[in-house]
Amino acid sequence: MSSLLDPAILFFVFGVFAGTVKSNLEIPPQISRFLSLYLLMALGLKGGFALAQSGLTGEVAVSLGLAILLAIVVPAISFQLLKHFVSGYDAAAIAATYGSVSAVTFITAVQYLENHQIVYGGHMAASMALMESPAIIMAVVLANGMRNTSRIEANSAGFAHGKIHAGTPLSKILHESFTDGAQLLLLGAMLIGIITGDAGKAVMQPFSVDLFKGMLAFFLLDMGLTAARNLPMLKGSSPWLIAYAILAPISHATLALSLAVAAGLSAGNSALLMVLAASASYIAVPAVVRYAIPEANPSLYFGLSLGVTFPLNILFGIPIYVAIATKVLD
Repeated sequence: MSSLLDPAILFFVFGVFAGTVKSNLEIPPQISRFLSLYLLMALGLKGGFALAQSGLTGEVAVSLGLAILLAIVVPAISFQLLKHFVSGYDAAAIAATYGSVSAVTFITAVQYLENHQIVYGGHMAASMALMESPAIIMAVVLANGMRNTSRIEANSAGFAHGKIHAGTPLSKILHESFTDGAQLLLLGAMLIGIITGDAGKAVMQPFSVDLFKGMLAFFLLDMGLTAARNLPMLKGSSPWLIAYAILAPISHATLALSLAVAAGLSAGNSALLMVLAASASYIAVPAVVRYAIPEANPSLYFGLSLGVTFPLNILFGIPIYVAIATKVLD
């Protein structure tokens, strides 16, 4: 309950309320984009300053390795499960969404840990960056494979001129994934934090620390409005998909906790790994998938992640994951 009394979380709840009652309250897209970039830049700087103090340790390497492993295993399992309930293209798109990560969920979790004075490693921001792309690449490969199969079957049946979407060049997806502006900003800010160390931390304190909480609250207000207004997209969706949007994050967080315990990670780093595994992308993946897999229904992968999983993680998931990680590993 204490987490729900956090001002930033209450602004999210207020945004959901305002969106539900169809208020004309809105945050201009340019302001929303600025807030997103600010949060990523501040997070990158915080991570860089922390890494400058701790250096490259064994736990850093293990955490990054587990992040990459989860980014591959989660979408692979999700696709195999989802293809029994939706088309292959929808399954690939939803698997990519839940295999990738939500930066805002991660940033909210970082703030939660700081509020409760739980130590975590700054390198976990790099883990977030590493987990964003593998699921997208996997989904595009799967979609291209399905198109090739459809093309072969069409040719065999004598429908060589049927309209089948051409495969998306993997090189284009790789370029977009690794040069995405938000991701580059995060990694660049982290590098600057590592280079400048304590001196840079002192200089940037008013920007990257003092303003952070207020900016996060403002952005979560916008996310609450957006989440509420996207819930109607799920009207008529299969109950199995709604169940997936609720239960999959719990399963993914459990898998992350198991790996963290086996690897001997600290409670703070384990909690963040759980949050990353449980989150679902609503920015990076939809932007790429709309172009790369046009056969998929955006109302499914976007509506599930933003309308169901994101609010549940923000309101309940983060405190639960942190409590479990702390109890198991402390």
